[in-house]
Amino acid sequence: MTDTNFTFRVDEDLKAEFTRAAKANDRPASILLRDFMRDYVNRNREASEYDAWVDAELEQRLREADDPATKWIPHEQVMDEMEALLKERIARAAKRAG
Repeated sequence: MTDTNFTFRVDEDLKAEFTRAAKANDRPASILLRDFMRDYVNRNREASEYDAWVDAELEQRLREADDPATKWIPHEQVMDEMEALLKERIARAAKRAG
């Protein structure tokens, strides 16, 4: 990988504070700036990859929802089944607790 210069303007006080903080932590300012840039790029890449994954999952779910073979379960039925399951688990836990 070829190195290149990156020049930008920054407030003089901010530059002085940053330089002091870098020296106080025995870190060259240039290395810290490269680390910040690398971290930013990685976070952005991860966010983009996550967004792409979410989009793909959503598209798949929409295709499934549009599929005539998809079996739909009424909300009330799901809630009734979950309530029964919870009651069963609570009863088993109470029985174990004695």
